[in-house]
Formats: sequence, structure tokens, C-alpha cells
Amino acid sequence: MSPSPQDPVPREAEPSRSQLVTPDDFGSLYQRWLAGIRQTTDTLEDWALVGIKRRGAVLARRLLEDLGGSAGGGGQGLAYGELDISLYRDDYHLQTGAPAVLGTEISFEVEGKSIVLIDDVLYTGRTIRAALDLILDFGRPRRIWLAVLVDRGNRELPIEANFTGEFFETERNDRVQVRLKEMGDDYDGVDLTSFVEAGA
Repeated sequence: MSPSPQDPVPREAEPSRSQLVTPDDFGSLYQRWLAGIRQTTDTLEDWALVGIKRRGAVLARRLLEDLGGSAGGGGQGLAYGELDISLYRDDYHLQTGAPAVLGTEISFEVEGKSIVLIDDVLYTGRTIRAALDLILDFGRPRRIWLAVLVDRGNRELPIEANFTGEFFETERNDRVQVRLKEMGDDYDGVDLTSFVEAGA
């Protein structure tokens, strides 16, 4: 999930950290998610995996390997791409300073292709809205499915995932982070940081 503004943390709030998914449980969560995606994509002939940078793209690369694809979309193997939605965010005009632009990599023909869009966490829906706009700038796909490892609720736009690893009920000012070793984390897991007002 591309970083997005959260609701303000209450003044004098103290962070409380916990694990929604432990390293021991992460593998089974990922495998269930993978199985759901594979069940649908096994029947498709012309489709692509597209990950949203940064952690969505890391998960997409894992899926690509497990589904038997190869990055790039050329020759044999599954078509693959990565999106940088920095300039498509609806709060772009509110940001101070230049955004960190990571670059979009789409080397296949989007027109008429079925696409599975991958992200780590589904929250307000605004990241996904930006990703859809970016994909449509490349062409008109036949269909887009959305696959997220974690759905934390609190939607602001009418967007839902077709494939979800796990749903967790969270508060709006909570922080949910998918930990991935490829991102330099010490473990794979899902962490929750809640903020409780001091003395509460």
C-alpha cells in the first residue's frame, strides 16, 4: 500500500504494538491467498500480475514465482508489471515537497488483457483508485481483479477486493504494516500499532 494520510493520532496518545499475523502464521496466510488467486487464474489464457509499489510489488513478485511466471512479460511466462501511483494520488496537491517517484514498469500490452492487481493492505480505497487510473492510461484491460493480503476496513471509496488473505477490524488511527524480508524487515508478518490516550 502506498503511504497515505491517517486520521490524526490523539494528543498524549501512547502506541501499543501487537502482531495481527505472527511469522509462524504468515506462511499459511500467504498460501491460502495464493490458492484463491490460482483457482481463478488457472482458467485464464491472457492475463497479467501487476503490483503496487512498494510492498504490493514485493508480494506480486512472490506470486509471480509461485504461479510459474517470469518478470517482464516478454516471451514465455506470465506478463508482469509494477505501478508507482505517487503522481496519481488524490492528495498529491496537498503534499509538501516533491514525492519520491519510484517509476512504473508496464512492458506488456494492457489492451484486452485480464489483470490481477496486487497490494499488501486495503484501507480507504484511495490507493486502488489511483492504481486503476494509472492502468487505464496504458489501455483498456478486459478485466481487473484486486488481490490484497490484508483488508483493514474503514473504506472511503466503494472498492472491495476479489481475493483477500485476511480481514481485520481496525480503528481509523491504527497503523497496519505487512512486514516482508525483501523490504529489509527481520520477519514476514503483519503488525498493528494502536494509539491509546494516556491515562485511558
